[in-house]
This record gives sequence, structure tokens and C-alpha cells, in this order.
Amino acid sequence: MESLLDFQLNQALGASRSGNVTAQTSGTTADAARAAAEDFESVFLAQMMEAMFAQVGEDNPFGGGPGENAFRGMLNEEYAKVMSQAGGLGLSDRLTSEILRYQEAADSQGGESQ
Repeated sequence: MESLLDFQLNQALGASRSGNVTAQTSGTTADAARAAAEDFESVFLAQMMEAMFAQVGEDNPFGGGPGENAFRGMLNEEYAKVMSQAGGLGLSDRLTSEILRYQEAADSQGGESQ
């Protein structure tokens, strides 16, 4: 499960960096920053939910078993995506503004050196 979360985190970070590599309009840069922030927040929420559900015993609505264990991680990820898109913890809003701030700073530094 750790490797899947690492992959998702790297994918979200890569998406946030792609705005620096290609020339994009501010609207698509903002959209990419928002998507990266929501991805990051969903990974964070999935990790929190994984820890939360690890404390829940096998006495749950689905009855436990190896099938439930195999798919619980995916269910947590989907819950986390929905929570993040619905506002989540508010982390994605703050991350979006920080990503855009760093991109603007990098763009202004790049323009000064030319």
C-alpha cells in the first residue's frame, strides 16, 4: 500500500511541476495546481483513513475476510477523492495558493535571468 501512496504522491507533485516546464495560460496553470492540490489532499486523507480503519475490527458491515482486506485500500482512496473534491479539510485550497505562489516566483526569477 505504501508504494501505491508514494506513486500517487509523486504523480501529484509531478502534475504541480508541469506548469513550470510548459508555457500555459494562467487558467490552465491554476487548474493544474488545483488538481495537484486535490490529489495531494486525497492521498493525505487516504493515509488518515487507512490508519483509522486499521483500528476497526472484523466486526463490520462487510464481515471481513481476505476480499475485504484486498479492496479496503481502494475504497479508502475513493472515499478520500470524494472528500477532497467536496472540500475535504481545506488543505487543497491552501496548497493551490502555495503552488501558484511558487510558480509565479519561479516564473519571475526565470524572466529576470534572460
